[in-house]
Amino acid sequence: MLSNLLNEKTVRIADGKKLDWKTSIKEASKPLLENGTILNGYVSSMIDVVKKEGPYINIGPGIALAHAQPNGFVNRVGMALLKTKDSIALTSKDHMINVWFVLAAVDSNSHLESIKELTKLLTDPNNVEKLLSANSVCDLLNVIKNVDLNFAVKRKEDKK
Repeated sequence: MLSNLLNEKTVRIADGKKLDWKTSIKEASKPLLENGTILNGYVSSMIDVVKKEGPYINIGPGIALAHAQPNGFVNRVGMALLKTKDSIALTSKDHMINVWFVLAAVDSNSHLESIKELTKLLTDPNNVEKLLSANSVCDLLNVIKNVDLNFAVKRKEDKK
């Protein structure tokens, strides 16, 4: 479940006033560095990919999903979230971001369930609005937990 990855230890809020996109990715990655999910090389890889490929991590209005190819700098599947109160330009003002997800995967398949649940979260416009307007970690976690509950109910109905 998404709340196993995104919880009080991996979700943070910052004002964003003094952050640029590179610093935002670094800040969003801190919980995963602190708990040993990733190494510093993974953070550098995510930044390098954006420098090379552009703002492809901008996955919706105000939302970025920072990630890189599995490269030996990831110890286990992980996810973190940084919500910035101020919008931050991801490479240009055409891509203003407030919600910074970081996804870490050890291989090409281990993170697919997490992506499915994240997709469920982000394809509901109400959830996106709640994430963008959240003012506390508690607010963010409530949105995630609600999606987890709905996802679990849907799975039970599908099995019937």
